[in-house]
Amino acid sequence: MVKDHQESVRKKPSVKRLKNKVKSVSNHKNGSSESGIKKTHAQANGSSEFTIDSDSNDSQDWKEYSQSVHGNGMETSDNTEDVRRGRLEGEALHHCAQRDDRQNRTVLVMQKDQTLCFRGKCLLTCLYGRVEVMGFTIEEGQQSYSLFSPASHCPLSIRGLESIRALESRNEASHILQKYLPQASQKKLLKSITTNSSIILLEPIETAMTRFLSSFPDLSELFNLPMTEIMSAVLDTPLNGLGMIPLDSNIEGLKMSKSYRHALNTVVSVCKGDIDGCPVILVCGTKNVGKSTFIRVLINTLLNYTASVEYLEGDLGQTEFTPAGCLSLLTVREPLLGPPFTHQQTPDHMIYYGQSSCDSNLDRYMESLKSLWCRRSQTREAPIIINTMGWVKGFGFQLLVDMIRFFPVSHVVQLSHSGILQCPALTPDFLRTANGFQTHPPAQTALDEFTESHSPPRIYSHIGVQAEFQGVGSQGTAKHQRSNEQRDLSLLAYLSQLQSPDPGPVRPLHSLTPYQVPHTAVVLGVTHCDVVPSHTFHATTGSLVGLCCLAEKVSSKGGPVFLSQAPICPCVGFGVLRAIDMARGLYFLLTPVEPSVLRKVNCLLLGAISMPPCILTTQLGIDMEMPYITTKYSFDLTGAGKLRVFKGMTRPSQVGMQ
Repeated sequence: MVKDHQESVRKKPSVKRLKNKVKSVSNHKNGSSESGIKKTHAQANGSSEFTIDSDSNDSQDWKEYSQSVHGNGMETSDNTEDVRRGRLEGEALHHCAQRDDRQNRTVLVMQKDQTLCFRGKCLLTCLYGRVEVMGFTIEEGQQSYSLFSPASHCPLSIRGLESIRALESRNEASHILQKYLPQASQKKLLKSITTNSSIILLEPIETAMTRFLSSFPDLSELFNLPMTEIMSAVLDTPLNGLGMIPLDSNIEGLKMSKSYRHALNTVVSVCKGDIDGCPVILVCGTKNVGKSTFIRVLINTLLNYTASVEYLEGDLGQTEFTPAGCLSLLTVREPLLGPPFTHQQTPDHMIYYGQSSCDSNLDRYMESLKSLWCRRSQTREAPIIINTMGWVKGFGFQLLVDMIRFFPVSHVVQLSHSGILQCPALTPDFLRTANGFQTHPPAQTALDEFTESHSPPRIYSHIGVQAEFQGVGSQGTAKHQRSNEQRDLSLLAYLSQLQSPDPGPVRPLHSLTPYQVPHTAVVLGVTHCDVVPSHTFHATTGSLVGLCCLAEKVSSKGGPVFLSQAPICPCVGFGVLRAIDMARGLYFLLTPVEPSVLRKVNCLLLGAISMPPCILTTQLGIDMEMPYITTKYSFDLTGAGKLRVFKGMTRPSQVGMQ
């Protein structure tokens, strides 16, 4: 039915192009026109124009009708505008939403600046008008988009925008609704539609990823409400049966400060302007300041105007498109309408570092980033966004200085909170005298102080952003909100690609048939520590390994081959080394990587990224003792258990306790 509607509307290009004038992120003003004037309006995305005669009888009748109808189906009053704006909740949802119980779908009518904040997941199709989600504008005629709002992250909000064109008659609105609702529901919903309303279709969604995650007991409530939001849930609405739980105005959703919006508008304007080359935007800031969310909104906003955005991943611990421990370069062509684990994808280029932090080998980290940058096509003109770690003290800050010097950065967006900077502002003037880890400022002589002949500072724009959302600067304490849990979610989402995309029961990993890889075909290496060859097989069994491609050919004299140090080489994906058959000389490997790509792999790298515990402890269909798990282990032994490295730093909470 959705496809029928999309074919019935005027076809639009799927690629959005930047218009001559960039609309401010913070301002969406209504356009006004005098009566009796014929105006020509252009649809978004460069589609053909159409003409509306504001004096036509049908149009005039429809305008009078829409003005006499309240946004929630009630008569107009002096405070109509106040009621139309703001959060959709409570009784308002019963007036502006109708559900088709037979098809299990809901049609929702939204006015300009109305928002729907929710938990759960759904498939959204815009039937008429425009709505915005996380900075991305969804318009009629476009494809359907999957929205994911789990308890692990800030709830998503759908916001109504001003329509490009006004509904011409009641018949047009009725024609849209009759495809998705029974007649009685159509009549009720027509009362909520005005000439500039947006109409969206919401449907339930289930994917291989959501089925796989829900199969684990600890994750079965991932797309439900966290405990802190139970009292804010809006129940008994036409949306609840879809897997969506609306939230009242006590839950804020994504909060954008004034500086936040200014940064978005500035970058979008730069991408529209005529500059030499493509803009390179480096985003930095301390931990838990909202860098990842800012980047998602920035990418989505840019995708309103350009076909693609390039992304260089420099944050090992909180990666956006891959499991943790990876540095990657990829092209983003679809909006990011959920947290990282909902949009895992294969990068254009990737290097497996193998740890969630680079403090053990800073040189390998920087050389890996340089290697990725060199692999980037020099002919592309898409904007590039560089994500960085939340490590902004000591060596971490020096790495930021190096990155600005190594890459042709045009803009540095630096996020902070509480009205202060958690590290020095990375302005061009500051960079002129700052020391990096691998770089140093140009040497100055005593004569330079008098002649001012020293080199000018590096030219780029520095944009400061003050984050003001609730809980900024501190890690979430609710379930699924800790950084290690979110790393597990990304890895589980990656492994869900082993499941069939067709609906059906989830197959546990131990029931899948692994690839058989000869010992002589690949080399085995460990990235994060020194392991003697005789212990390497014990360390890698039942572990996650990176599937890498060494430039040199593997040479073996009939036995397994081990690497003495971690290489910097391309990685094409990941696998689980289920078992090792010493007698036949085989590795048993589970991976979603295509066989054609897998043939190029000649190196298996073990890192410090461990398998999520739920995969090992809650395997379905195991009646006997679980593999890889033992209860007969003495943690009283010296060296037993997990080793923790003491870095000699006192936590803020411990100051004054001694």
